[in-house]
Amino acid sequence: MIRFSTAGESHGEALVALVSGIPAGVPADLDFVNRELWRRQQGYGRGGRMKIETDRAHVLSGVRHGKTIGSPIAIQLENRDWKNWQEKLPVEAGDPAKHRAVVSPRPGHADLAGALKYNFPDARYVLERASARESAARVAAGAFAKLLLRELDIEIASHVIRVGRVELDRDAAWKEIAALAGKEEVVLACVDPAAEARMKEEVDAATHAGDTVNGVFEVVAHGVPAGLGSYANWDERLDGQLAWAVMSLQAVKAVEIGRGVAAAASFGSRVHDPIHYAAENPPGRPTRFTRPHNNAGGVEGGVSNGEDIVVRGYLKPISTMRQPLESVRFDTREPTSASYERSDICVVPAAGVAAEAMVALVLANLAREKFGGDSLPELKRNFLGYIEQIRSY
Repeated sequence: MIRFSTAGESHGEALVALVSGIPAGVPADLDFVNRELWRRQQGYGRGGRMKIETDRAHVLSGVRHGKTIGSPIAIQLENRDWKNWQEKLPVEAGDPAKHRAVVSPRPGHADLAGALKYNFPDARYVLERASARESAARVAAGAFAKLLLRELDIEIASHVIRVGRVELDRDAAWKEIAALAGKEEVVLACVDPAAEARMKEEVDAATHAGDTVNGVFEVVAHGVPAGLGSYANWDERLDGQLAWAVMSLQAVKAVEIGRGVAAAASFGSRVHDPIHYAAENPPGRPTRFTRPHNNAGGVEGGVSNGEDIVVRGYLKPISTMRQPLESVRFDTREPTSASYERSDICVVPAAGVAAEAMVALVLANLAREKFGGDSLPELKRNFLGYIEQIRSY
């Protein structure tokens, strides 16, 4: 079983990701891991924090001589901004007068709920852990899941389909989406330049108004064979696991598999994907079963069906705004404006990268569960045997 956890605060000394269950022998391409971390930091509308941090993975355990060794992988990401916060957030008692309190909770953030839950006098500690800075550690963990999936010819990429009121008005091909990950300049990670230019105008409008704007990203997993997940028990369903994983990301308020939202307003004859059978295996496909379209998003009955897996995440606008909403002071309960902390205007491309990591972790875990293997060669033998089985079906 592949599991992961993260630790660390937004302005603490470092973030840490701990990943267990990656089999021995997976090539640990740290350039790839660092590239994934770089991608998470890009995008038009990001805040000043991205100019401070240059995330790089420092692997502490689980990798030797360039390959995983089957033991837990510990990854540290240094927070360069820590030097500005050491006296404000010390591990020791320190000087309480230097504590930088978050005096009024921000609507839409975890500030108030977290302070009430943990009996904090202000929301500083809530902000530190609830911050989307934590997603950097998820991306590091997900990069190792991607490296495993790559050995099975499974690739994962994302793109932005909406920012504010501007939406991509056509379907994107896999090659277009995959190509975005190799670009050296990331604006809003949309495959269509004209649509991306209009999306940029939405971000500009929010910036000038002291507001924030978000939208919708789409993650596509390409090359996933039929048979991952299960309909047998509720918590084994692939779509449920994907929804949980993506929904757990900061600011995601809804998750869609395939054309789920449109399907809710359509007739079955227009929603379900017809099944065809080819005389020979189509190139790049493990089975002869084909579909003319993929409204199901690659998942039927909680099981992958061999089509691309398509997951969309719907992001609320960032809750920290330069023109803050009404709030109440923690100490006096008097009306005031919500606290302001340096933040972003738009994070849709970055959230898509973090969602790629979460999708990769789900799929890697299910692949390990189905194909077993303590080493990569053992897992691949089992995987290839299964592919031969479904090819002959």
